[in-house]
Amino acid sequence: MCPTTLSYSSNSCINARNEIFSYQKCRRKLLIRAEVLTVSPKKKEKSIDELLSVQGIAYTHRRIREVVWKQTHVVNDLLCCRNPSFDPVFLDEAYELCRKICAEYAKTFYLGTKLMTEERQKAIWAIYVWCRRTDELVDGPNADYMNNSVLDRWEERLEDIFKNKPYDMLDAALTDTICKFPLDIKPFKDMIDGMRMDTRKSRYANFQELYMYCYCVAGTVGLMSVPIMGIAPECPVSAQTVYNAALHLGIGNQLTNILRDVGEDALRGRVYLPQDELAQYGIRDEDVFARNVTDQWRGFMKEQIRRARFYFNLAEEGASHLNKASRWPVWSSLILYRKILDAIEENDYDNLTKRAYVGRAKKLFTLPVSYARALSLPSLAIQ
Repeated sequence: MCPTTLSYSSNSCINARNEIFSYQKCRRKLLIRAEVLTVSPKKKEKSIDELLSVQGIAYTHRRIREVVWKQTHVVNDLLCCRNPSFDPVFLDEAYELCRKICAEYAKTFYLGTKLMTEERQKAIWAIYVWCRRTDELVDGPNADYMNNSVLDRWEERLEDIFKNKPYDMLDAALTDTICKFPLDIKPFKDMIDGMRMDTRKSRYANFQELYMYCYCVAGTVGLMSVPIMGIAPECPVSAQTVYNAALHLGIGNQLTNILRDVGEDALRGRVYLPQDELAQYGIRDEDVFARNVTDQWRGFMKEQIRRARFYFNLAEEGASHLNKASRWPVWSSLILYRKILDAIEENDYDNLTKRAYVGRAKKLFTLPVSYARALSLPSLAIQ
């Protein structure tokens, strides 16, 4: 898979046609927005514009701005000099292992990568595997043994990957990817910070706090992926705009994950929902743990779903401006995650005792739809 309204100037933009980052003089404004939901249970019908207002989140904004700026200023030429000399057979085996892991655990996403060039396929598989391994430190079978020292060691290992000192075969695949594409270490480190948040927080006071969490665990994936997927040669918007859309997709995906998994998280004593917004609807943590699906809960969930959809809408433009061969997995994600929100609605907003999911038949049906969107012109794809 991140806001105040901020603007700044960039001296770098992507020459996507040649697939390299070149320094040109272009000054564009980057808008990184955090949409903070203002809800009122007394009013039943509101437009999206009324429900979502842009408010300043200074700390979050500074952090995201720094990441986007650094990522868009990484230059391939600076990386070539660090290119490691791995045995070609060893590298082939490393990427093949990444491919198998992606195919096993992310079947739909994996299928979407099949349109990408071989080099991009390998790179996106390597990034997926690193993200999955990072997530499993907290949510995997050994999560009971998780502590800050484990994450500190994982971060040191990440730094070694960027220094051409991989620990194992899967790390080597990422090291090779880093040397072929303009990737900065900051999004990777921020994802580890998201895992740290999971070890010390089980409540989020407001959407500002939750937004930062969503950025760390999912928005970072967008920043990692854009340099791999590439930007379309005919792209009329700035590189920063595309990165911003990738962040929005990650935010939307994570918000959807949270809404889908409310019941399961409650069993672990976790509530990944804005406490202040729950209070506005008269909902307490005890109500969540008791799995009480009330009219207040349904009203609250309607607004949370509306917010997630808002971020998906913001993400569409970026999906349409990626390199044509790389759009399919992104559109697949957009469509499938929206269907999870539909499933919550179909369950009458009961995500406390039921887990919303998209069945295999619906998943298969979305593939040709997302494929058609991927091949559409940007102006058509976002309609």
